[in-house]
Amino acid sequence: MPMRKTFLALLLAAGVTPGFAQEKTFELKLSHWVPASHPLQKALEDWGSAVEKESGGTIKSKVFPAQQLGKAFDHYDMARDGIADVTYVNPGYQPGRFPIIGAGELPFLMSDAKGGSMALDAWYRKYAEKEMKDVKFCLAFIHSPSSFHSRTKKIVVPDDVKGMKIRPAHATMANFVTQLGGTNVQSSAPEVRDIIERGVADAVTFPWGSMVLFGIDKVTKYDMDAPLYVTTFAFVMNKDKYNQMSDRQKKAVDNNCNTEAAGRVGEAWGKFEDAGVDKLKAQADREVYKLTAEQMALWKKASEPLIKTWGEGVKKTGADPDAAMTELRAALTKYNALAQ
Repeated sequence: MPMRKTFLALLLAAGVTPGFAQEKTFELKLSHWVPASHPLQKALEDWGSAVEKESGGTIKSKVFPAQQLGKAFDHYDMARDGIADVTYVNPGYQPGRFPIIGAGELPFLMSDAKGGSMALDAWYRKYAEKEMKDVKFCLAFIHSPSSFHSRTKKIVVPDDVKGMKIRPAHATMANFVTQLGGTNVQSSAPEVRDIIERGVADAVTFPWGSMVLFGIDKVTKYDMDAPLYVTTFAFVMNKDKYNQMSDRQKKAVDNNCNTEAAGRVGEAWGKFEDAGVDKLKAQADREVYKLTAEQMALWKKASEPLIKTWGEGVKKTGADPDAAMTELRAALTKYNALAQ
């Protein structure tokens, strides 16, 4: 019996198919930039566990939180360059680089973290092939709708932003602040408390639960309770690492890089942020305020030019913004997450 046949016979006797025998074991580095106490930590741990289980234990992973492997703004490039294997990206941290997914940042569009995450993910997949082509796109998601939190005064109508220094959540909110006569102060989430405390910024657009997590509630006083905006995020993966995997291993990754997985990540994070509203309301020295119908109408009208600006960015990529927006609204309707 030739050597190779003997080897195969031994493998089959041991209950191992030849394909699995040659599988390399991978230890993936999963990187994010929020504290380990943030729900994203568990989301990435759960993601890694699911992939490990489906790969028969051949893909293990470790999560690196809090910018351990690199700055928040660099996480897309870190996945592209292999500094990390899977990273958490805020596309809006880099204005103009990912114009299409910026649709998800437009005000008054999405109403719910889970449905919005699934709709965004399902819609963006075909665009990601071009817009995020340097990486393997895994999934996209959002947090719950949020709004302005200020240290110096209540922001009630768009005119109130005039003359204020505001840290925006992403490129679209930055455009909005500028359009309303405010000044943008760029910083990643972990730096926000410091810039408000030092008076470098007067206000921030930030989700509710994270206000408490990052200690920003300690340096702000006024919270607009209105579903103004959401932020889009993505998990992306190093292409070379993915391409080194066996078909079975790739399938284990793919089974956790889909619209259902996006919903799981969005839902858990959404619940965490929503719980923050009551935490802030319970604080003695704060004012959490709702807007009247007339005030909401002013905000909606003020935000209309942002759709045009977004569309111009999309046209430069060769995509059709009208078609893209129609598709996104249809996806949001399907997943019950279109803002009314």
